[in-house]
Amino acid sequence: MTAPPPSRRWSARATFFAVVSACAVLAEATDRWCFHHLAVPGIYDHGWARLVRFAGYVPLWLLVGAGFLLSDWHPRRGATLGRAGWRAWLLVGSAAAGGLVAEGLKLLCRRERPNLTDGAHVLRPWADQPFSSAQLGLPSSEVAVAFAAAAILARLLPRAWVLWYGLAWACALTRVVSGAHFASDALVGALVGFGVGTLLWERAAPQREGTGTERAA
Repeated sequence: MTAPPPSRRWSARATFFAVVSACAVLAEATDRWCFHHLAVPGIYDHGWARLVRFAGYVPLWLLVGAGFLLSDWHPRRGATLGRAGWRAWLLVGSAAAGGLVAEGLKLLCRRERPNLTDGAHVLRPWADQPFSSAQLGLPSSEVAVAFAAAAILARLLPRAWVLWYGLAWACALTRVVSGAHFASDALVGALVGFGVGTLLWERAAPQREGTGTERAA
């Protein structure tokens, strides 16, 4: 498959960031309204909601990465484990990095979750648990993980990109309607995850066409 020209790729990324950033600004102004009017109590009692939430769970991507590794590694052809597993390392590394960056930003932003504040924006004082992200919501770590994984999968398996991003958006939706996060938490998490995944792909993905994606004859 021929890669799109760089100008087209950058245009698509700029469009994504512009649209999601605009939505995040709008969500910031309507967070309280969304919390009180869009909540779905017991959303995670539904199997589909629990399923899509797992997109924000790093061990899921460890399992999927193991699948890539087993698929790509061909010992009889002399390929080393590290070289054959580049798709696995990218996927798992992106998901983990997205979550870690989001956790670090939580410590800087220090905004508490809406279910603790009745939908109001409340910042935790620096003197209160300065190194703990527990009960902090901005950005959503699970959404960041989901989008970081989706950003890699959309490049590894581009024909199914709608599936990967659809799964990530579904994960974001459940985090908002469950009352665990503001809409702006989820949207900023999406930006973080997409940015981490895109940066990692540009820095670490092999440039040789077909590497790791072709099956043994």
